Amino acid sequence: MIPFNKPFLTGKEAHYMYQAVYTGKLSGNGVFTKKCQQFFEEKYGFKKAIMTTSGTDALEMAAILCDVQPGDEVIVPSYTFVSSALAFVRQGARIVFADSCKDNPNIDADKIEALITPKTKVIVPVHYAGVACDMDKIMDIANRHNLFVVEDAAQAIDSYYKGRPLGSIGHFGCFSFHETKNVTAGGEGGLLTVNDEKYIRRAEIIWEKGTNRAEFFRGMVNKYGWVDTGSSFLPSEINTAFLCAQLEQMDDIQGKRLAIWNTYDESLRGNLPKEVKIPTLPDYATNNAHMYYLLCPSLEYRTALMNHLKENGVNPTFHYLPLHSSAYYMDKHDGRELPNCDRYANTLVRLPLYYELSLEDACNIGHMIVGFAQSAAAVKLVGGGGINA
Repeated sequence: MIPFNKPFLTGKEAHYMYQAVYTGKLSGNGVFTKKCQQFFEEKYGFKKAIMTTSGTDALEMAAILCDVQPGDEVIVPSYTFVSSALAFVRQGARIVFADSCKDNPNIDADKIEALITPKTKVIVPVHYAGVACDMDKIMDIANRHNLFVVEDAAQAIDSYYKGRPLGSIGHFGCFSFHETKNVTAGGEGGLLTVNDEKYIRRAEIIWEKGTNRAEFFRGMVNKYGWVDTGSSFLPSEINTAFLCAQLEQMDDIQGKRLAIWNTYDESLRGNLPKEVKIPTLPDYATNNAHMYYLLCPSLEYRTALMNHLKENGVNPTFHYLPLHSSAYYMDKHDGRELPNCDRYANTLVRLPLYYELSLEDACNIGHMIVGFAQSAAAVKLVGGGGINA
């Protein structure tokens, strides 16, 4: 069975983890944490990069830095992972869910302004599949209404908007290095980027459990103490050592993932019925090959396609369930229908994409999908119901 995901090992992870163990410094903010932060600041120009234990923790830090208070409203796309909303719910915010674009799962920037009220404090664009949201529109709205923008760039490492790295445009950016991401910190890890210098000092304090410990170790104060809120957001040196090995091979990792993505695209583009959609890439965005997905004409078509692939030794998967209709939040949602979000939840299917997947296997998977689409069963399913596109 070809799995959906398989974490890649460069060969140096265990060596660097061994080094971390024998330095006697395991608790975080050591040599490997600093190396990772320096890498991100130098490669992408982030004003401040702060390693975290997960992408969720990066979002929770951002929520604190935005000073989200009970009763504040935060605009979040419904088609996203729960952490995009949960980080702000934990601060007492009310989530106002936004619909996705018609042609891709990103938040529809043209519909954001209608959701703003005097209570709105933050907009959270999620760069789905590593493809940029329309950040010029979003930043213009935020600037006119004096709102924070927190980029959920969990899937968007090494991806750009009009030449600018994602995670560098909003006030804060949040990345994930979970084992399903392009590079991983040994299973879990994250990054907060601070793009306005006035928030850097407080970000470090929140990161260090509400203390000014980071300043103490830089010799800026002669003792440190509890000065603000915060939590234990620092990752272990074991995790950053693992990530350091991955970052050294990022160009190679990205190159292989792009080759797989392009193999899928070449085998499918122009060979599927018009009712089956493949990813679209806006002119302003780049592709970091985080994900290759299809949009099926219906839930029934997706189920049949996934069963067909599984029967032939391939493990595809669907993605998010809408947050606005989740068991936890449906009674708090304002009742608006979000049709594009619902459509993606019912019809989107993700294909296997990981470093060790061969181009031959990717090509064969593409041929399986084309073969299914040409089958009598699939043709009947297309005729029985169409996609709202």
